[in-house]
Amino acid sequence: MLLKNVLRKKYLSLRKKKYYEVNKEYFLSLINFIKKKYKNKKINLGLYYPSNFELNIIKILDFNYISNKNILLPVIEENNQMNFFSWNKNEVLLVNKYGILEPIKSEAKIPNIMIVPVLSFDSMKTRLGYGKGFYDRYLNKYLKKFNNILTVGVAFSFQKYHKVPLEKNDVKLNFILSEKGLY
Repeated sequence: MLLKNVLRKKYLSLRKKKYYEVNKEYFLSLINFIKKKYKNKKINLGLYYPSNFELNIIKILDFNYISNKNILLPVIEENNQMNFFSWNKNEVLLVNKYGILEPIKSEAKIPNIMIVPVLSFDSMKTRLGYGKGFYDRYLNKYLKKFNNILTVGVAFSFQKYHKVPLEKNDVKLNFILSEKGLY
């Protein structure tokens, strides 16, 4: 656990120093993958609203293909649980206790594609998050029922670490997207 805390500090600082605004082309390899894999299937796309120098995932909505999908954002609820709720690009967002923007709660939905924020990652697609476990708890709960949730971590390539420590409840991602592509 100590190593994870050291890595969190290192990569928060590194991301702040090296952050840059991405354009929509950053997401092109992911869009092409989703189009191929999901052809005409209904997509519930779980995003996050970026804060604290997180990669601006909202740029993905500049693609008409994605903006026409059911977009979901997470809401932190009681007992440190997280659920996803529908959101449209220009709808009002509320600020939660962590200073993160969230949609107004309606009916909770399960994403079948989830874009996940990343502090650091490795070649095995192990993700280092902020340490509160929201995404891991959510995925551990719902992957048992819905094994078709595709998880994609988004990060800058400089956030790659040689081997992120993996603990029992940590969920590996299906893919990592960086400016170098989808892997």
